[in-house]
Amino acid sequence: MSKKTNTLLFILGATVFNILIMILCFIVLLFIYARVLVPVLPESVQAWGLPLIFIVSVALSFWLYRIILKQLLQRVTMGKYFGPKKRA
Repeated sequence: MSKKTNTLLFILGATVFNILIMILCFIVLLFIYARVLVPVLPESVQAWGLPLIFIVSVALSFWLYRIILKQLLQRVTMGKYFGPKKRA
């Protein structure tokens, strides 16, 4: 496979991986919210839980993705598998 193909496959795979991390974070945070916070919060505040959980899960997934990608970059020499960045 060419470097362009490898780059495209890496971007697609990393995007799918990031979405899966976000879904997992959302499910875990929703479960924790439902078990721990919903019983003690008033009903007027409970409605803010779902949007807040979504925003936190997006931020958490990007943070985890960045950490995992840094570890990958330290272990693998990307230059021999992927093409260089194009300059504008």
